[in-house]
Amino acid sequence: MIKTQNELSIARNEAVKILGSYDCRILVCSGTGCIATGSNKIYEIFADLVRETPGVTLEFAPHDAKEHEELVGVKKTGCQGCCELGPLVRIQKGERVVQYVKVQPDDCKTIFEKSVLGDEIIESLLYHKAGEAFVRPDEIPFIAKQTRMVLENCGHFDSESLDEYIAAGGFKALEKAMFEMSRDDVIEEIDKSGLRGRGGGGFPAGRKWKQVASQKEPVRYVVCNGDEGDPGAFMDGSVMEGDPYKLIEGMMIAAYAVRAENGYIYVRAEYPMSVSRLKLAIKTLEERGLLGDNIMGTDFNFHMHINRGAGAFVCGEGSALTASIEGNRGFPRVKPPRTVEHGLFDKPTVLNNVETYANVPKIIEMGADWYRTIGTENSSGCKTFSLTGAIENTGLIEVPMGTTLREVIFDIGGGMKNGAEFKAVQIGGPSGACLTKEHLDMPLDFDTLKKVGAMVGSGGLVVMDESTCMVEVARFFMNFTQNESCGKCVPCREGTKRMLEILERIVAGEGRDGDIELLLELAETISATALCGLGKSAPSPVVSTIKNFRHEYEAHIYEKRCPAGACQKLKRFYIDPELCKGCSKCARQCPVGAISGKIKEPFSIDLEKCIRCGSCISACPFGAIKEG
Repeated sequence: MIKTQNELSIARNEAVKILGSYDCRILVCSGTGCIATGSNKIYEIFADLVRETPGVTLEFAPHDAKEHEELVGVKKTGCQGCCELGPLVRIQKGERVVQYVKVQPDDCKTIFEKSVLGDEIIESLLYHKAGEAFVRPDEIPFIAKQTRMVLENCGHFDSESLDEYIAAGGFKALEKAMFEMSRDDVIEEIDKSGLRGRGGGGFPAGRKWKQVASQKEPVRYVVCNGDEGDPGAFMDGSVMEGDPYKLIEGMMIAAYAVRAENGYIYVRAEYPMSVSRLKLAIKTLEERGLLGDNIMGTDFNFHMHINRGAGAFVCGEGSALTASIEGNRGFPRVKPPRTVEHGLFDKPTVLNNVETYANVPKIIEMGADWYRTIGTENSSGCKTFSLTGAIENTGLIEVPMGTTLREVIFDIGGGMKNGAEFKAVQIGGPSGACLTKEHLDMPLDFDTLKKVGAMVGSGGLVVMDESTCMVEVARFFMNFTQNESCGKCVPCREGTKRMLEILERIVAGEGRDGDIELLLELAETISATALCGLGKSAPSPVVSTIKNFRHEYEAHIYEKRCPAGACQKLKRFYIDPELCKGCSKCARQCPVGAISGKIKEPFSIDLEKCIRCGSCISACPFGAIKEG
């Protein structure tokens, strides 16, 4: 049990000592991405190899190891970042760390014999680029060009171990806040740091905390929004899985500052591992005395609860989220009053997302002035992004605010996959917008993005090449937001439905003159009159794609053609008479009889009958059938 500040110091010293006693640590990435590619099996194989090897002990505490035995730890870490290269394994011997990628079960014994028991590096399992092999993880360009603050612990230690978190400096910030600062000092430090909410609009966190602390109502709550629902986004989930204690410490500091005694983490049901690791972390902290009543011998009481969402995207909105925790349907409400005044159970509530809370410990420990040296003047600190799409290196990244898209896509992301041409990137999820080549050198920060009609959002970046149809992208996101509309207000419920119907007609080749203007008119009305953030931002992908790719809309509507060749119903097949030998194989394969002709003479396709299935292309042995 850790009942006092002194006992926390003793626990930290002991944890540091234990970590230093290992002869080797095998760090297996257990983020969702690597687990999907088999990292749990990799972990089990390494654990079995250690257990079965004479002279090697698999234990956390060194006193359990017999004299002269080698102490080897096999640990499940949080996301190591390079998701596309999983399963990922790091071999740590003292200061030397070797990063292996795409590790398969058959590789484990070789790694164990050569890199764990010996000092040999297996070059074939290293990350390679342009003929160069990279040994250390921080040498890999994808990682080397990042600044990992929220993610600094992910990949370095056991994500489920409180002792390893404490050894890495965990709870130093809480200790400082409770014993060296007043509650007002803590709030002032967060406000001074310029920390802005990392979940969407970028509202200053310190200002929100001040508003809650100033309320006359004595009962307050601290709530964490872990309902990360944007397609292609997995930042918050990775933090909850990979460093749950950091999130909890941030919430505890917020609770101490505003005098809250209860905290809630709202996690979407699609994140079972996040729920599991958070539950374990909360249970461990309660057992060790760092959560509950009279924390470290003070009058600070704090209890934590986890609520699982049912997958409703709208529950990412503050008032809908709190309604869901209360057991009601997740409907947004009219504001004011706002959450800081009447939030959870109608009490003043601090509501921030996972990444925002995860920034708090470092700010308190290092100070606001230090934090402001990172990022831009009005957007301080770093931001995590999930990098997906038509890009060489997909995965989880963290960079200073103000980093340009060019740096993210071409330096960290390694450029476009297969040398394709960059076309656009969707930022901010369904509520965001498309950025194009002209935005590549634009800094990614709250204010700059807002000027071009985009937003940081939770941090999803979906990179697209020239084969992507931007009208279909708009249709996809509108379909998502229309399905996720709670239906409470007419502008969102009916307006998004009308916009989706128009977009579906356009990609089906049935677009009409005036559709573009009608889409823009509907977008303006919905944005101005919808009840919550989901409705107000739902038209953004449509507006941004029309603004930047209007010619694609016009081609679909007036020429009945998809410039990217992606829309199935707008594909046009024709037979090149110079290449056609008149063998009739295509006609025999056509399921609707759209191809006709005479043997040994060029055949032709009736476009009125053609269903664009592509069977004829597969059947033609001469490559005479083209798509255009």
